[in-house]
Amino acid sequence: MTNEISNKKDLSPEQLEELLNALKTRFEKNIQRHEGIEWAEVQAKLEANPEKLWSLNEMERTGGEPDVVGHDKETGEYIFYDCSAESPKGRRSVCYDREALESRKQHKPENSAVNMAAEMGIELLSEEQYRNLQKLGIFDKKSSSWVQTPSDIRKLGGAIFCDWRYGHVFVYHNGADSYYAARGFRGALRV
Repeated sequence: MTNEISNKKDLSPEQLEELLNALKTRFEKNIQRHEGIEWAEVQAKLEANPEKLWSLNEMERTGGEPDVVGHDKETGEYIFYDCSAESPKGRRSVCYDREALESRKQHKPENSAVNMAAEMGIELLSEEQYRNLQKLGIFDKKSSSWVQTPSDIRKLGGAIFCDWRYGHVFVYHNGADSYYAARGFRGALRV
């Protein structure tokens, strides 16, 4: 897996079949994440939204292991989060956003979390979404994930990230321009 985002936003029939099989298998193995939701309904929604399938493929390709975590009854959308045990490997060693990336004088990372998410057509999880994800399993026991940072923190040069340690979700701060091999980001997608 690479950090490069594919410029081609269409999936071949083989890629589509492989993605749908991976999503269905994960869906069936993790029913506790989406009780009461039927795969056939999710698949029909996915097949009607090819641009969302491309985004899900990017989530999968970069190691996110996306899965359904909810259904918005008002909009009819299914909600996918990255559910990989650790922060997705194909999205690590990135600073928080483009401004942070451009502010680094030396040893710049290849990309930023906010930019990669935008290129993939997804959003970084918010702190609340991250906490909700942790109710569905235990994630980031060895890694950490950038989350959406409030503008007042970002204006001062900081950004926030979360992880799971000692049986709790911890929220930390760091300079937005920092990056670590064990820190990436998790995304959300509504279909």
